[in-house]
Amino acid sequence: MAAQKNPGDDSAVNPLYDALIVGGGLAGLSLACLLGARGMKIGCIDRMAPDNTAPQDLRTTAISYGSRKILERAGIWAEITQSCPIEDIRILDGASPVLLQFLHTEVEGQAFGWIVNNSDLKRAMMKRLGTLPGVQHIAPARVADFEIQSGEGPKSAFVILDDGRRFGADLIIGADGRESFTRKWMDVPVRRWRYDQQAVICTVAHENAHQNTAIEHFWPQGPFAVLPMADGPEGQHRSSVVFTEHKHGQKSWMTLSDSDFEIALAARFPAYYGDVRMIGPRAAFPLSLVHAAEYIRPRMVLVADAAHGIHPIAGQGLNLGFRDLDTLDRLVGEAFSAGEDIGSLALLETYQRRRRPDNMAMVAVTDGLVRLFSTAFPPAALLRRVGLRVVAKLGPARRFFMKQAMGDR
Repeated sequence: MAAQKNPGDDSAVNPLYDALIVGGGLAGLSLACLLGARGMKIGCIDRMAPDNTAPQDLRTTAISYGSRKILERAGIWAEITQSCPIEDIRILDGASPVLLQFLHTEVEGQAFGWIVNNSDLKRAMMKRLGTLPGVQHIAPARVADFEIQSGEGPKSAFVILDDGRRFGADLIIGADGRESFTRKWMDVPVRRWRYDQQAVICTVAHENAHQNTAIEHFWPQGPFAVLPMADGPEGQHRSSVVFTEHKHGQKSWMTLSDSDFEIALAARFPAYYGDVRMIGPRAAFPLSLVHAAEYIRPRMVLVADAAHGIHPIAGQGLNLGFRDLDTLDRLVGEAFSAGEDIGSLALLETYQRRRRPDNMAMVAVTDGLVRLFSTAFPPAALLRRVGLRVVAKLGPARRFFMKQAMGDR
């Protein structure tokens, strides 16, 4: 694409885009596919090279029913070759039996979600990007600065890379994660704290099939989730394990030998899984909460983890981000089709007004769940067990929570 002149500026700039997305993670790539599918000219600036040879991402993501529909609209879901449906969800508390079940038979046979490897998701997104002629993946590249020109004219927002390249657009979208450089440049205050916890993740093989059932087992030490995965290449039954541990007052599972780690895992697994063994490495990630006080500045907007990063206790982090992408894509798409300015302040204010209530509610819910389910304090333990039993017995309440889990709005 030939360099063009910046209106009102004699310096040469690299291609002018409708929108520039800062961040080449799952959120940034998804949004690039959504907007690119509308025929828009999009630049996605990614710090990682397309052929990055870093170790494979061990994480999996529970793609909700609602998020799958967004990925289908982006043309990404068709490129995912391996996923496993979550048909039923069982919730336990400590040594208690199953207190609450969500069954797919109660939601017209629909799956609540699908477990997909993050690395498979990214490959599918990159493959889809390659079919969109209007989308350019700018990588590896690091953003050094931004420039927002005064006035309401289009093509007045610029991204400057550390190698001196300069790109212009109508709109800059920050999708660069919890430590977002874009958000810091925008000088947006954030509410944040660390939970003094870490999430330990690994993949296990087990003797018996998981029956497409997810387990969420709340222990005083932290939630222990078993998420069903597609069978391995040799037919072994597999699940992804994600559990939370406090970073003080107890020995970390990450310090255990592989054999002791497997023994500890097996002790937490329901007996019907049979023999359990770890396959592949394990990893740990610190847990925190961050929420931006505002999502917008003139010609700039934040989405997904750049706007809000939550605890994984409800498995809704990326799914919450997909709802941001859905809203912004629809607003921008309508303006683009009508020939209107996609970076106008009125459009960005509408996005913020629509997304902040949902995001704030999920921040509050996940934070409350962490505090309620990560304690052995007897009154709190009694309260949560009574609450789960009440939800289990009340059909309308159970269906409400099932719809929330599906993310179908």
